[in-house]
Amino acid sequence: MESELFKQNAWWESKFEESSIKREFYVEKIISNLDSKEIIFLTGLRRIGKTTILKQIISKLLENTEPTDICYVSLDTFKLLNFNIHQIIEKYREIHKKSVKDFFYLILDEVTAKDEFEQELKSIYDSENIKVICSSSIATLMRDKSSLLTGRTKTIEVMPLTFQEFLDFKKIKISKADQELKESYFKDYLKIGGIPQYVITEDKEYLNELVQSIIYKDIIVNYKITNEKIIKELFVLLCERAGKIISYNKLSRILHISVDSIKRFVNYFEKAYLFYTVDKFAKSHNQQTTAPKKIYIGDVGIKNMITGFRDLGASYENLVFLKIKHLNPSYFIENLTEIDFITKEYLIEAKYNSELTTKQKKVFESVKGKKKIMAKGSEFFNTHFFETKQV
Repeated sequence: MESELFKQNAWWESKFEESSIKREFYVEKIISNLDSKEIIFLTGLRRIGKTTILKQIISKLLENTEPTDICYVSLDTFKLLNFNIHQIIEKYREIHKKSVKDFFYLILDEVTAKDEFEQELKSIYDSENIKVICSSSIATLMRDKSSLLTGRTKTIEVMPLTFQEFLDFKKIKISKADQELKESYFKDYLKIGGIPQYVITEDKEYLNELVQSIIYKDIIVNYKITNEKIIKELFVLLCERAGKIISYNKLSRILHISVDSIKRFVNYFEKAYLFYTVDKFAKSHNQQTTAPKKIYIGDVGIKNMITGFRDLGASYENLVFLKIKHLNPSYFIENLTEIDFITKEYLIEAKYNSELTTKQKKVFESVKGKKKIMAKGSEFFNTHFFETKQV
């Protein structure tokens, strides 16, 4: 174990070089929460950049922290599979001659690789002088049995790259004289999406392998599903319906499985951050839960790999959803006319290359007490207004 810990914590013995493209929003958010006792949970889709962000946090900490006061552990590493978190902490203290009273930062990558992670984290929170930062691609599993960590965590979901981050990763700088190029690059963003490595390489094999890994590891294996074919077929059907209202009954008929099975499988996709469902806006909770849901995918690049680069309006609406997801939007229908999103403060309609219909305009104008926003083209994604409230 000792050699593995030294391998994963290179800064214990030499200068740490971290040269990845900074994702400042998440780094700053985590840094701003370091003084609290809460365990920070960094969650999100596989390969969305969580590990990179953790390394960026370490680089930031090293500016004012002793290198041996930072312990990073990738818990899904083969050499550590037989050790629990407390055993790793004991070995760390032995290596650096730390007493139980000495404070340090414990950074646990893929924490849900340990079956008893919740019990161990609760024990650390309650009795140790340690600031814990965790990551996991399936951290929403905590919601199934979350009582152990209630009130002890701060969850930060890492989303796909924003349009500005996309440009940064592509090393594209648009001068004021070339602003007309922005829409062209935005169309690339609409097609490629925001998975960092795929943005850099545009390697479809990489994206396909990622999707297969999520479906197999986070869904089929994790939930012990025997019918792999059904899960893969449902995944394709949901990709085709991204940005649209879905019917569980129709999906049930197509796949010849029960409605309850469809609902359960969609929930599994949500827990892996592959899809999100959105409720209809309704006055009563009962009306909301019984109404059909809309479905959105965790990254439009994945959708386009499966369906082809078509239905740009639905893809654009999906991007708008990902940008405002933290506002808990619902979709709004009045007189059989739909407006894409309604939140506590806003009414938002996404139009990529079109305008409001006469009926939509009438409904849009009739809703009182909301700030009304028309999301059109790249302009909506150039603002940082929504990001300021994101976590």
